[in-house]
Amino acid sequence: MDIEIGFVVAGLVVGFIVGMTGVGGGSLMTPILLWFGISPTTAVGTDLLYAAFTKIGGVFVHHKKNNINWTITGWLALGSVPAALITLWILESIKTDITHINTIIKYSLGWALLFTSVAVLFKKKLLDFSQKHAGDKFHSESKTQNLLTVAIGVLLGATVTLTSIGAGALGTVTLFFLYPLLPTPRLVGTEIAHAVPLTLVAGLGHASMGNLDLTLLSQLLMGSLPGIFIGSLLSGKVPDLLLRNAIAIMLFFVGYKLVF
Repeated sequence: MDIEIGFVVAGLVVGFIVGMTGVGGGSLMTPILLWFGISPTTAVGTDLLYAAFTKIGGVFVHHKKNNINWTITGWLALGSVPAALITLWILESIKTDITHINTIIKYSLGWALLFTSVAVLFKKKLLDFSQKHAGDKFHSESKTQNLLTVAIGVLLGATVTLTSIGAGALGTVTLFFLYPLLPTPRLVGTEIAHAVPLTLVAGLGHASMGNLDLTLLSQLLMGSLPGIFIGSLLSGKVPDLLLRNAIAIMLFFVGYKLVF
């Protein structure tokens, strides 16, 4: 296997940023792969499995810290996994027109990045707003809340399968609104736990369609695993707000370029 140092460095940088800020790897990795000239379908398929492998480690850590609400994870997966399978089936049925699929993915990716940049930029304000307006109905899990969680799962399932983006930033922000009284570490842990089966199903589906580059995947992991470790160790040393705002602005411009 010829090691392409650029992909290892990309994995290292993205892993480092994810470890430091918790900002979703997909929203950073997929645009980088497009910039390297990888086709949108291969970029999304490879990035999904990359996300699944990197987040498995996160689940292990969060589970040990008791940071995962498995009930919420279950409700989310109930919506997201079937939505991912339906999206894969639609992509499979139109796969003869690869140019058309690449165009759909590019546009979807652009919009997902625009929404993600807003979610990252105003995360603190959105969290404060949701906690301020948390009424009694949010004190315990209700039927309506469960149905809304499944609906969010459906939305995430389709978005993540199409673009490999959304499981992190968008998922966490939508959960903030539904479960404002749940501590932030538990929300983050729950979203990471939900992202693993979703990205695994979507990634394997893309792989079965030939949208996977195994050499590329191994090189990204080679860089990202130490990157996440170093980033997690240095978390809190660099002002979080500064990093988040810089990432959000970058994501916005990349999204804008893809859409317009």
